[in-house]
Amino acid sequence: MDTITAIILAIVEGITEFIPVSSTGHMILTANLLGFAEQEPIMKTFEIVIQLGAILAIALVYRRRVLDLFGIGRMRSERGGVMPRSRLNLIHVFLGIAPALGVAFFARDFIKSLFGATTVLWALVAGGILMLIAEWVNKRCKARITAHELDDLSYGQALAIGLYQIISVLWPGFSRSGSTISGGMLSGVSYKASADFSFLIAIPIMCAASGYELLDSYSYFTSETIGYFVIGFLISFAVAYLVVILFMKWIQKIRLTHFAIYRFILAAVFWLFIMR
Repeated sequence: MDTITAIILAIVEGITEFIPVSSTGHMILTANLLGFAEQEPIMKTFEIVIQLGAILAIALVYRRRVLDLFGIGRMRSERGGVMPRSRLNLIHVFLGIAPALGVAFFARDFIKSLFGATTVLWALVAGGILMLIAEWVNKRCKARITAHELDDLSYGQALAIGLYQIISVLWPGFSRSGSTISGGMLSGVSYKASADFSFLIAIPIMCAASGYELLDSYSYFTSETIGYFVIGFLISFAVAYLVVILFMKWIQKIRLTHFAIYRFILAAVFWLFIMR
């Protein structure tokens, strides 16, 4: 680990964590390019740290919504007035994260055995296909959309999104946000509401996953590594915050199809010029 490597990995994490291109896949491919074994303990610990930076960013962006879930404060409208209490509640969040957390806990060792560049390349393609299908269905069947805003989300739709999230847990490189946003759109949730819910449930699920992994990795916080960890945390936080703000601002212009095409190109380029 060196400063340049820490900066590169933190930027990659910050850019890819919350958009549907797979941060895990990009971290594995980037580590491969930099000559690191992604499963090296120091690399895994560094990934946990920069993920925590990304979590802090998304928590800051959605701070009012998070506080509202716990009954603290009230959401304010764009005109400055106090909005009614959100209809989205902790049950929605629980249904959105429970399936993935359960699978991750019981299949942890199996999931780790799947980490590798080849697995990621296939996942990039498969995830891109799901995203194309989700967007096609969403456009063709607009009458099916029953949740245009986050507060319109039903418990059934929250659970459906949680079940789709399992794919990304079992298949490194598939993309958590890609599977949840696509799952939402296939379940009658608008693109924006699906993205909002995907980002919101990322906070508890990433905190749980990172916290659990940190129990096995805390010994790697030494005087030699702490500087790299701090740099990575701060850069990942700043980049992730900017990416989420821009993504939600331009969400109507940046369709899932664009991300799917990017995934296909990345998989092809990596396969043709790096893997072979």
